[in-house]
Amino acid sequence: MQAEDHVSCLKTDSLKTNGPCRVLVGVTGSVASLKLPILVSELLQLPKVDVKVVTTEHAKHFYNPEEVSVNIYSDNDEWEHWTQRSDPVLHIELRRWADLFVIAPLDANTLGKIANGICDNLLTCVVRAWDTSRPLLFCPAMNTAMWQHPVTAQQVSRLTEFGYVEIPCITKELVCGDKGKGGMAEVSTIVSVVQKYLQKADESSQNTHTSHPDIEPQST
Repeated sequence: MQAEDHVSCLKTDSLKTNGPCRVLVGVTGSVASLKLPILVSELLQLPKVDVKVVTTEHAKHFYNPEEVSVNIYSDNDEWEHWTQRSDPVLHIELRRWADLFVIAPLDANTLGKIANGICDNLLTCVVRAWDTSRPLLFCPAMNTAMWQHPVTAQQVSRLTEFGYVEIPCITKELVCGDKGKGGMAEVSTIVSVVQKYLQKADESSQNTHTSHPDIEPQST
């Protein structure tokens, strides 16, 4: 569903001291965005997980928002919810809300933007403001010819230097008919990696018996 709740709800939620782990899903302009409804559905099956989505405008071409059962935030929400100085800024509120950010798929264009610090839409603004002590996972997805371009490896390396975690693309027959590397990782793989990072954070918080600075402890 579309983001119908006011941004102030995000601000209120960010003050919670316990509760579900919060996963922000980023989706960009790759045909693999059509898997967004399945990805969200499977993430919601994880125990004690809350999910929200931030989308680029081009990604909207590939999925039906009516099939996504959580709030979806886009560029229009960023500007419509801010009218005066005291209003919350959406990309900052999303950054505060989320414990983990997974961008699936990450297309070639947005990969290049993030690698070079460009933040010209809601999703890339969240990335630029991201707390690098929290997990940011990215799932590249593009045509094989684009994947094989030398700049792609440089840009992926740059993201890992920032501390972000790559969930590698796979070799498959792409929608365009080409066969080769560049397909987004399987949804089951993405969910498994997300679960691993959430469990790691939960175990860390339980071992210290204090609230984790990035991911809140689960209630027991």
